[in-house]
Amino acid sequence: MKRSLLFATVALATISTNTLAQDAPPYESWVGGFAQYYSPDSDKPEPLGYLDDGKALGGELGFRFDPKWGIRFELSRIFLDMQGLNRPGFGDDGVMLGADAMYFLGDDIAYVFGGLRDQSIADSYRMISYGVGKHWEVSDSVRVITEVAGYRDLGQGYNEYSAKLGLAYIFGQTSTVPVRKDTDNDGVYDAVDRCPNSPAGTQVDPTGCSVDMDNDGVLNTVDQCPNTPAGTKVNAKGCSVDLDKDSDGVLDSKDKCLDTPMTDKVDADGCSVLLEKEVSVALDVLFANNSSQIENSDANNIVEFVDFMKRYGTTTAIVEGHSSSVGTAEYNQFLSQKRADSVKDMFVAKYGIDASRLTAMGYGETQLKDTANTAQAHKVNRRIEIKVSAKVTTTATR
Repeated sequence: MKRSLLFATVALATISTNTLAQDAPPYESWVGGFAQYYSPDSDKPEPLGYLDDGKALGGELGFRFDPKWGIRFELSRIFLDMQGLNRPGFGDDGVMLGADAMYFLGDDIAYVFGGLRDQSIADSYRMISYGVGKHWEVSDSVRVITEVAGYRDLGQGYNEYSAKLGLAYIFGQTSTVPVRKDTDNDGVYDAVDRCPNSPAGTQVDPTGCSVDMDNDGVLNTVDQCPNTPAGTKVNAKGCSVDLDKDSDGVLDSKDKCLDTPMTDKVDADGCSVLLEKEVSVALDVLFANNSSQIENSDANNIVEFVDFMKRYGTTTAIVEGHSSSVGTAEYNQFLSQKRADSVKDMFVAKYGIDASRLTAMGYGETQLKDTANTAQAHKVNRRIEIKVSAKVTTTATR
């Protein structure tokens, strides 16, 4: 019975291996030998329960047909001690055959397995197997096997355990299985890593080299702001620099006037530089002959000047009165001053301009427009021209 089962298992292993080798890509296969510490159930065998811990020696044949999956066949000889008053001898031994499906975790950090065992020690037992292990790479063709396993009897419910230490030889087309070493721990195996010494924590591309994830021109190894929006201007550390949206030469972080016109000269705060500029407004004010009474106080140019004064509420103005050269200079001076006073009073009384902002000055005939001694010249000069001058603030240009 034992020999038939042994031959059947070996035949199945050979057929399965050949079939997998033909139907699947050639990943690494191995053959190995091992020693085990074996702990049987203390109630075994019934009714005496005299089996004690012992050891096992065996061999295994494995085939990895996928980066994650493999299958293994195992044959071992078990040598167990005996205990108790009714022990039939000093020890007992037997044979255990098994087959497991294996699942390899990422980076081959370990594998888990599950399968079936047929054990023959004084009696035959059918068990399920389960456990975890690891193949430690010694060289391209040699691995050290470490493994712990549990077994559950399908008949009497026995629970048994083992610990394995072995050595495996890799054969077949092992070149199709990359050596899963990652020296710099960047997630890219050394076999394809073009930058095998990437600093810890470096984000890399599929070739293992640092990348620029936010496409700002600064590699992630030095990029202190790895998520800057597309198109952002950055410094050498990958962080956005101050922009100058209004192109006034002052960076936005310091610009207190972000939308200054392109033509304006600005100060250190990014605001338009203001200059004081002397402006003049000529008003044609009509007076009755030889009188200071104003006849056109609602004229358009007068109203426009009032609007000007109200718009620039901090400005001051000088009302200048002028006369022709007819008559004595003393009288002309007196009349021009009186007319200038009348215009000032009109602005204050009728239009509500603060009197402190206005100064009335009479110039008589000292600033004639036409010095000819003709009727036309006298007419121009008698038509009193009042000049209003004010200092207003304007922006300087670049």
